[in-house]
Amino acid sequence: MAPRLDIAFPSQGLDCSAWLYLPEGGRPAPVIVMAHGLGSVRGMRLDAFAERFCAAGYACLVFDYRHFGDSEGHPRQLLDIKKQLQDWKAAIAYARSRSDVDSRRVIIWGTSFSGGHVLSIAADDPKLVAVISQCPFTDGLASSLATPPLTSLKVTALALRDQFSAWTGGKPVMVASAGKPGSTALMAAPDCEAGYLGLVPERKPTTFQNRVAARIALQITGYYPGKRTPQITAPVLFCVCAEDSVAPAKQTLAHAKRAPKGEVKVYQDGHFDIYVGQPFEHVVRDQLAFLERAVPLNQGH
Repeated sequence: MAPRLDIAFPSQGLDCSAWLYLPEGGRPAPVIVMAHGLGSVRGMRLDAFAERFCAAGYACLVFDYRHFGDSEGHPRQLLDIKKQLQDWKAAIAYARSRSDVDSRRVIIWGTSFSGGHVLSIAADDPKLVAVISQCPFTDGLASSLATPPLTSLKVTALALRDQFSAWTGGKPVMVASAGKPGSTALMAAPDCEAGYLGLVPERKPTTFQNRVAARIALQITGYYPGKRTPQITAPVLFCVCAEDSVAPAKQTLAHAKRAPKGEVKVYQDGHFDIYVGQPFEHVVRDQLAFLERAVPLNQGH
């Protein structure tokens, strides 16, 4: 297992907790900034990816968003797109401030909801040298339409209650992140509950909770990070799951085609499959090959 440091960096006056992986050799290496998807924390298999990247010679900064995991922020489990994008920018700024990494070669890696965030961030930051967007949320309407209408109605009712509570100073009204088909959850396709909860580590206590403040449902439908792909100047690897029940592949592939330096890999897997087992081995191998082409270790400054 790659050695890692427990660190924290500031975002909007609060601390985000993170792991910093530094490869052997002591020479500053390109750094991959990484964060998880909807309602998730870094311990849900991001360490598995970071260990492989670090073993190949890349540094990794893996963080929890504010309000989640080990990071600061109250109320807990507050999922907000603007706040998460702020945390991404803070993480990148922190990576660029460190002398023990190659601060001029910052790569960003996102999965699921953060797979969309990295597209938004990269469109605004031409200094980034590469992007990996895995099973990405790219199209709010497509993801909303993938949810059964009755589930959407129940989730929206909770979201409206939560938003009203926020306006009046009340406690958040929560909704499950993942649940069984027919349940009131943000992700309720047949593979979601088992796939999502299967990523939670069993070996130690975790700060993970399978719930978020329901108001996020009012933001999701209007979020289209895939529309930013034409503005991304860095090479982008899109890792798309053909059987994705959360972030439909058709719209993601359409957005990916519009990236000037886009590269697409399609896997015959579901949204949660590529974190474990052979699908994980397949996708991480492709990501390492992309990194070697886009950000070769022997071309440092």
